[in-house]
Amino acid sequence: MLRSLLIRAARNERLRAVATAFPPTRAVVSRFIAGEQVADGLTAAQRLAEEGMFATIDVLGEDTTAPGQAEAATAAYLGLLAGIPAAGLVGAVDVSLKLTSLGVALPGGAEIAYTNARRICEAAAAVGATVTIDAEDHTTIDRMHGIVEQLRADFPGVGLVLQAMLHRTAKDAVTFSGPGSRVRLCKGAYDEPATVALRERAEISAAYVAAARTLFAGQGYPMVASHDPEMIAAALVLAQETGREPGDYEFQMLYGIRTDEQRRLAAAGHRVRVYVPCGTDWWGYFVRRLAERPANLWFFLRALVGR
Repeated sequence: MLRSLLIRAARNERLRAVATAFPPTRAVVSRFIAGEQVADGLTAAQRLAEEGMFATIDVLGEDTTAPGQAEAATAAYLGLLAGIPAAGLVGAVDVSLKLTSLGVALPGGAEIAYTNARRICEAAAAVGATVTIDAEDHTTIDRMHGIVEQLRADFPGVGLVLQAMLHRTAKDAVTFSGPGSRVRLCKGAYDEPATVALRERAEISAAYVAAARTLFAGQGYPMVASHDPEMIAAALVLAQETGREPGDYEFQMLYGIRTDEQRRLAAAGHRVRVYVPCGTDWWGYFVRRLAERPANLWFFLRALVGR
């Protein structure tokens, strides 16, 4: 119930306006958000590189309602990518794109989002970066997969995200387990109906391991996006069973969450990539992080009381 309420709060414009204008909230958010400027994302990626880790940077934004917003989101990514060489991050950065921020929900949105994503892919290729098309709610998936397939015709390294909680993911994991396919597997952060998604934690964990097994047994590049110790342990077993060496897969975790585990895995020789969000439109992302783990919510409340 609490998780559902928080996820609904992520789309509540009145609550968004109040919370984002409240100075203590903005201060606490810095645990989970690298900063409000693109440069902040690059700075965070530099710190991670110094510790032997990689980054995927998300310029936050979704629910774009006007072409100008989609153009602004695209320009922000182009600016981010242009800064990679000077930051010394060639080959160390991936960028995560939400197609809603690039205009997929606008009239003619599939073409708009594809065009914008293609511009970003071209800029990424020029600086040795990769691109991953990020997960959103289940209503966007077919359009997302279609755009990924279009982009892969010229940019075969474009990644996509599968959410283990969705009923369709078992089949999607098979579809996207072919040669060179980069797939980030997460549990899922949206409040989906039971008609399309599993609702119980144990069921979602079992589905995650099953999808991971498909991806590790395939010919693609699995990206294990989880903070759950059981999922991490399962991935290590699957890697051993399928003969994958570190570098044939990677672990992904969120900025500001389980940083000690990120460092432990990196020190053990595993490839670790941290999801680094930046930008001013941080409310929806932040509330979904609170919804995922009660510990995040209690941290937030304690920090507010402390201020």
